[in-house]
Amino acid sequence: MTRTAAVQDRPNPATTGRRDGLTSRSLPRWAPAGFAAVGIVLGCGLGAVAGWHSKTQWGLLSALFFMAVSYAVTSVVENQRQARDRLATSIVWVCFILAVVPLFSLIWVTVSRGVKVLDGYFLTHSMAGVPGFQPGGGVYHAIIGTLEQVGLATLVSVPIGLLTAVYLVEYGKGVLAKAVTFFVDVMTGIPSIVAGLFVLSIMLMFELSPSGLMGALALAILMIPVVVRSTEEMLKLVPNELREASLALGVPKWRTILKVVIPTALGGITTGVMLAIARIAGETAPIMLLVFGSQLINTNPFEGAQSSLPFYIWEQYRVGSEASYDRAWAAALVLIAFVMILNLVARGIARWKAPKTSR
Repeated sequence: MTRTAAVQDRPNPATTGRRDGLTSRSLPRWAPAGFAAVGIVLGCGLGAVAGWHSKTQWGLLSALFFMAVSYAVTSVVENQRQARDRLATSIVWVCFILAVVPLFSLIWVTVSRGVKVLDGYFLTHSMAGVPGFQPGGGVYHAIIGTLEQVGLATLVSVPIGLLTAVYLVEYGKGVLAKAVTFFVDVMTGIPSIVAGLFVLSIMLMFELSPSGLMGALALAILMIPVVVRSTEEMLKLVPNELREASLALGVPKWRTILKVVIPTALGGITTGVMLAIARIAGETAPIMLLVFGSQLINTNPFEGAQSSLPFYIWEQYRVGSEASYDRAWAAALVLIAFVMILNLVARGIARWKAPKTSR
């Protein structure tokens, strides 16, 4: 038998029905969307028939049906390997949706309830002379308090955090560096109430009065470890070749750090600082202990009680009237917008400072 005859006698997979890696059937690209639609129909239908009134149960049941249908159909049409791969992909998508749905639900509820009283009057007036159970009043005094307290905390924590990170990356060796790293890790997990109690003990020892400065010191304690960690990681990303080139030119090490290392990592450092500010902007416990809250506008953070957005939200919700609930939701929307703006600024700075790659 010649070679040509042997090739002609070889069975054709297309005619014999055998599937290999080149001729096996595959599902269309819209198959995941179809599986999701089938899962939703089956989950909602079974939930309605069973008399379940919770939409959460319907959603979880739909997710289970989506994964089951996806695995079963892929096993029949393609093969077990592709079915396991599609099952893993379906699990990832389900976990993503489970994480995103509460976030969108929170934003939707806050926006829908906060826009009722959120206007120019609400943002430019305080609660002076307005009973908590009646409509009216605003959040201006709380916005001023938040900006001043967060600003003071930033002024205190950023230099300390930056210098600590520079020491750990550029100079830190031996027992002292390990001890500093350990205590920074411990401070990262300290509850905010503990920081407030620490500053409160100092207030009682020196007989100091409540003020925005005391709250800012507690917020600075919470902010320092975040700044240290983020700055440390950014400084580690700076190539050693830049340091070596600067030192080879005879530039002192301190000047190399100041003129080469820090400017190179400035985008990441600024992003870390912005995220740390967003982390402390919503703290309530230290403000309750150290600032006491006020219905009046107090622009002096060094003397007298002040308010803040988190404290204002808690205060209004505690009143328990419909008008106070509306003010609380509106203040929560202002706080979310403040944090969102900080995150957008951080992302913009990170992109602006990112190195440009040539094409």
